[in-house]
Amino acid sequence: MWTDNSLHHPFQTRRDFLHRAWNGIGALGLGGLLADDLRGNDLLAEVPPVPGDPLRERLQVHGRKAKHCIFLFMQGGVSQMDSFEYKPRLRELHGQRMPDTGVSGELQGRLTFPHECVGSPFEFAPHGQSGRWMSSLFPHLAKKVDDLAFIHGIKTDNQNHGPSTYHVTTGSQFPGNPSVGSWIQYGLGTANQNMPGYVVIQDPRGAPVNGAAVWANGYLPAAYQGTLLRDKGVPILNLSRPHSLTEAEQRREFDKIKRLNELHLAARPGASELEARISAYELAFRMQTAAPEIVDVSGEPESIKKLYGLDNDKTAGFGRQCLLARRLVERGVRYTMLINGVQIGGDSWDHHGKVKDGMIKKSAEVDLPVAGLLEDLKQRGLLEETLVVWASEMGRTPFVNGSASGTPGREHNSYALCMWMAGGNVKGGATAGKTDDYSLRSVGEPIHVRDIHATILDLMGLNDEKLNYLHAGRIRRLTDIGGHVISEIIA
Repeated sequence: MWTDNSLHHPFQTRRDFLHRAWNGIGALGLGGLLADDLRGNDLLAEVPPVPGDPLRERLQVHGRKAKHCIFLFMQGGVSQMDSFEYKPRLRELHGQRMPDTGVSGELQGRLTFPHECVGSPFEFAPHGQSGRWMSSLFPHLAKKVDDLAFIHGIKTDNQNHGPSTYHVTTGSQFPGNPSVGSWIQYGLGTANQNMPGYVVIQDPRGAPVNGAAVWANGYLPAAYQGTLLRDKGVPILNLSRPHSLTEAEQRREFDKIKRLNELHLAARPGASELEARISAYELAFRMQTAAPEIVDVSGEPESIKKLYGLDNDKTAGFGRQCLLARRLVERGVRYTMLINGVQIGGDSWDHHGKVKDGMIKKSAEVDLPVAGLLEDLKQRGLLEETLVVWASEMGRTPFVNGSASGTPGREHNSYALCMWMAGGNVKGGATAGKTDDYSLRSVGEPIHVRDIHATILDLMGLNDEKLNYLHAGRIRRLTDIGGHVISEIIA
């Protein structure tokens, strides 16, 4: 049963149906929905809806220096005891079984099979005023240790690449959830209306595990998804204007499309896909000029290109990604995700065998470019307003299942991920968390991934408990049940 007014609106939303229904059940259902919305809006007081302009810049909840975030994701699982954790005890045990450490779960399962300890083949030395021990694989990054804050013994909820990659990049090991960048853009919007607020530059050799789901918007409005920026050629596929169309003609065409979409949206309020499509047309029109300029690094001084390693085949790929990240920060882009590593194979950080050769190859690709990025941001006064995060999806084991002779590797370890942060209000030289003598698991209370996410949001001026979204009748947030801000690394 419908009121006469409903005849003019043949397509009804669930709420329209309940509102127009004559029976009391509809009114009760509507009351419940409205109560949920009111509760959601109260929790979302810090992130009010912005009709028609979802990317409008918004103020931080609490004062933090960082206005931008660059998230460096190393696909495959970086070996922490060959990079940032000095564990001399492993060299003493090389080729022997692991001592009884009382571990449980999947680590215990791995240790029930034949295995041998693998000592790091790389030299370690202390660096900087903080005396941070660093592997010889990272000579350039070692010079920046006093700008870095390390977090050790981070726990993820899964030891497999797919779920663990989701966990670190979206806060959940299951697909369909918004990425960290989507949450930050949802909370803060963007300062540049000519570029997406959330840009992704993946490894030029291919996509990471889970592909575009790593930077997806999940259940957040579609406007908050990451935009893949190609580092060469046409920066965004299908962005260029057809040669047969002038700018004025295209502007008229977009205006007509916009009008039709707005009429369509008027009958379907709250359809985020339609709102995002309208915004996307306008953004695409503006990006036709802005995007090509950003990826054109020909005007950069030769000294800057060398700083990022663009003059070396080993470093040029990730070096260009890092240089583009700096250019995006300069142009007000809120969140940039750089990915090094392709799926699971020779171009990833997943070294079940030949860990020595693999770590030499992968560290050589990123050490100079990352150090160059930090140096360039700092000399331009941008590091204070840019949070830089180094992450991978998991740590590695101090042993290999099988023999440590020949060219051994390392297994997955969801109990010992190591990350670092720099810039903004990060306390350079600080350390949080600790792993045991074998880099097998944390000592004391483990640091969970949701604590990392809570800390990232805090350093961007957001509160993880107040950054909420009502989805499917439930208040959702990046940290799910909530995280603890790691105060040890905040200045």
